[in-house]
Amino acid sequence: MKTLITGGLGFIGSNLARCLVSEGHDVTIVDSLIPQYGGNMYNVSGIENVIKINISDVRDRFSTRQLLKGVDVIFNLAGQTSHADSMKDPFSDLDINAKSQLSLLEAVREVVPNSIVVFASTRQIYGRPKYLPVDEGHPIRPVDVNGVNKVAGEQFHMLYHDVYGIRTTSLRLTNTYGPGMRVKDARQTFLGIWIRNLLCGDPICVFGDGQQLRDFNYVDDVVEALFKAAFTPECYGRSFNLGGSEVINLSDLAQLLVDQHPGGTWQLVPFPPDRKAIDIGDYYSDYRLANELIDWSPSVSLEEGIIKTLTYYQRNLNHYL
Repeated sequence: MKTLITGGLGFIGSNLARCLVSEGHDVTIVDSLIPQYGGNMYNVSGIENVIKINISDVRDRFSTRQLLKGVDVIFNLAGQTSHADSMKDPFSDLDINAKSQLSLLEAVREVVPNSIVVFASTRQIYGRPKYLPVDEGHPIRPVDVNGVNKVAGEQFHMLYHDVYGIRTTSLRLTNTYGPGMRVKDARQTFLGIWIRNLLCGDPICVFGDGQQLRDFNYVDDVVEALFKAAFTPECYGRSFNLGGSEVINLSDLAQLLVDQHPGGTWQLVPFPPDRKAIDIGDYYSDYRLANELIDWSPSVSLEEGIIKTLTYYQRNLNHYL
């Protein structure tokens, strides 16, 4: 099939591109390569000659319409992921995570209304959990601008299914990690900067008391879910959680990383006030609906995934700094 991945030079998009290429699909990537976000040409090293790469912004309506022609499946992964940045520059976050989603869906409606659209949403839309694990029935009350705009982006996808019959689905991702994630700072995931610090000889800094609970998904498991959701009609018009099978507090996670890299250290540090204001506390997902819809559950254990990730960055860190 002819596929388009928005944000395809980023972490999840590039791993998805490798999967699609291996399955024999025609893959086009569109990415803005804006420095603050996750795009990195090295992420498609080895497949760059068998995919099409278009450097443009999903906010460019003309470019988007041209790229959509003849496309069967759109994996809509482009977005601004930094919660802190969304509070400092809320209007850019609005443009990327809400307005551009509406613009893309309008282009789909006009150009390829029979296509399938898979949207990468986030567990951040739930805000601070009222109960655990968090299922799809949990109240939606984001704690930051990023979460509000991701709610809007997701709801636009559901609306275009309900009103125009476009086959859309939305996956609410939890903490995704693995090869290709941004490690130069914490804009994509805190695990990124933790790994950078570990490999550069700096201590991992854990905010607060380190007892915050989290679940994680290795990127291969997320790619599998995105792929399955695209081709499962029962997913269309629905949003559902992904989640990890292991729950761990952040202190234990830091120790797990240090155990895999002798000489590494970690320490507790006070929460920066701006981060504390939007921290969600404990969080882990109920992913039973994903299991029902697409027969999905995570297969890569946290320890296995951490080892794979560290091995990758030990070999390739210079391409991500």
